[in-house]
Amino acid sequence: MDGLTALILGLIQGLTEFLPVSSSGHLELGKVLFGLQGSENLTFTVVVHGATVLSTLVVFYKDILRLLKGLLAFRWNPEMQFMAKILISMVPVAFLGFFFREEVEAYFTGNTVFVGSMLIITAILLGLTTLVKQGLKTIPFLDAMIIGIAQAVAVLPGISRSGATISTGLLLRNQKEDVTRFSFLMVIIPVLGANFMDLTGGNLQNNVEVGSVPLLIGFVSAFISGLIACKWMVGLVKKGKLKWFALYCLVIGIVAIIWGG
Repeated sequence: MDGLTALILGLIQGLTEFLPVSSSGHLELGKVLFGLQGSENLTFTVVVHGATVLSTLVVFYKDILRLLKGLLAFRWNPEMQFMAKILISMVPVAFLGFFFREEVEAYFTGNTVFVGSMLIITAILLGLTTLVKQGLKTIPFLDAMIIGIAQAVAVLPGISRSGATISTGLLLRNQKEDVTRFSFLMVIIPVLGANFMDLTGGNLQNNVEVGSVPLLIGFVSAFISGLIACKWMVGLVKKGKLKWFALYCLVIGIVAIIWGG
């Protein structure tokens, strides 16, 4: 892998991980567009995912510190309740990861018609948020589970994780800021867990060696673009401008279906 490829892939990962346009869907379309063959490079994938997790920690470091301080109080305080909701939201995606991983991976075959259809579903979800009034609820436990189910569905290429979770939270009439913070914080442990399973599950045998320079370039580009995208997304949700991403996903979805039809 050369430096330019690492730069581009890092930028794609950082931007699409946080914007509601489906990073997995764009990568699948990219494989077809550029004629990429072979298994995904595990080392590079782990590095760029780690970079985007780090960008999340930087953006929400005050919230994380407050949560940790609340946990150390060992009381059923708002911080402890928030963490409990995060753990509840992880149950559906963890269930899929442990018991249906191979079935999920079967969808990552470069099927542009399928990816396009899922992008249109993402567009519909984002569009629906424009039809509901701003909610005032602080995410209850039941809503946390429902948002977790949305995150599990978003393992399919073309369904945006941030788009699905934020849209679901808003449609359930929860506060915008609360939903955004919850959506980005709830993904940290699952991403780290998935990377750990990749590294310890025997997948390294098919991994291709990547030089330290491309890895560094990919990490930096994913971190910086992820940092920008994460902050941008927080502002966009507050201003209620998800409709433009809905339009984008709709157009790309239709193009993908026509292309693969």
